[in-house]
Amino acid sequence: MAGRQPQASVPPRVAPWRDPVIRGYVFQIVVFGAVVALAWWLVTNTLQNMERQKIASGFGFITQESGFDIGDTLIPYSPASTYGEAIWVGILNTLRVALLGIVFSTVLGTVIGIGRLSTNWLLAKICGWYVEIIRNIPLLLQLFIWYKLITLYSPGPREAATIGNVFISNRGVQFPVPKADPAHMWMGIALLLGIAASFVLARWAKARQHATGQQFPTGWATLGLILGLPLIVFIGAGFPLVWDVPELKGFNFQGGVVLLPEFFALLLGLTIYTAAFIAEIVRAGILAVNRGQSEAAAALGLRPGTSMRLVILPQALRVIIPPMTSQYLNITKNSSLAIAIGYPDVVAILNTTMNQTGQAIEGTALIMACYLTVSLSISFFMNWYNKKISLVER
Repeated sequence: MAGRQPQASVPPRVAPWRDPVIRGYVFQIVVFGAVVALAWWLVTNTLQNMERQKIASGFGFITQESGFDIGDTLIPYSPASTYGEAIWVGILNTLRVALLGIVFSTVLGTVIGIGRLSTNWLLAKICGWYVEIIRNIPLLLQLFIWYKLITLYSPGPREAATIGNVFISNRGVQFPVPKADPAHMWMGIALLLGIAASFVLARWAKARQHATGQQFPTGWATLGLILGLPLIVFIGAGFPLVWDVPELKGFNFQGGVVLLPEFFALLLGLTIYTAAFIAEIVRAGILAVNRGQSEAAAALGLRPGTSMRLVILPQALRVIIPPMTSQYLNITKNSSLAIAIGYPDVVAILNTTMNQTGQAIEGTALIMACYLTVSLSISFFMNWYNKKISLVER
């Protein structure tokens, strides 16, 4: 009949074993079950073997007295402290060198990456040689070189180089620090409040500029909040500032704070090595930005430095951030090479713990958990930042 609408054809039913969706779910369930079964077998087999060999298991050793000293600590520690406190010292040492390495290598790598694109032939060649040489020398060998240079060519404590109250010798760098005062805690709280207020102010200024087109001096206001609030607390508390100055007593310095040669060698090696890779990432990110962007910035009268800072680098970040995350993870994991030059990171301290307690499996598990937690935290933050700066399509 002419008025009847043609009916849509119904696709033939597919057998379950031929349906790609069902097969995908089945394969995932099978793989997940195999992984769980393998993990269960490994755990039970390990526990049975340990019981057969009369090897104690568990993490009860964490509360026992460690009995060994640690040369570089950020928190109070002595041989009478527990293994748990020793492990925490190692974690803090690892975090300190990793975070400082990330900051310094990012700054140095960015400068070298931009230098490789310089129109100055000599500067571009020097940056290129730096990248090619440093990337092709193993990191462990570089750590040995820096450690030997620092320890062999630095003067002894009695002949230490002096810059004011700072002493530089083969025992490290000793410098004065303020003695603890209750007002310092309130200054720290004021600093955190200033940082939080600066974030709120930045969001308000951005919304105000979008609505009215008027700019707000966010930089000066942020500087005033971050520095001004602690300064107000400092003045209100009556200037509580007494310095603990290092003094040479016997064969070493007493007082103040010391940064050991092992720490400097590790930080220097990680920074210089990783900066070579970051430089190539920055260079690739800048080259990925359309040349018309720099030409448009020049047409507007922007200087090359201002154009790079305000136009090119913000757009290049979308290309730079993903591979940069891998380099930050590499810094964290490469810090485990500290054991080769005697720096007490978490690997070195847990190795000592395993040698004394015989808890090798538990110690290895703690090392894995530490690096896994730090790596996932870095990845989470970098993925959040990458999503924040990504282009929003309409």
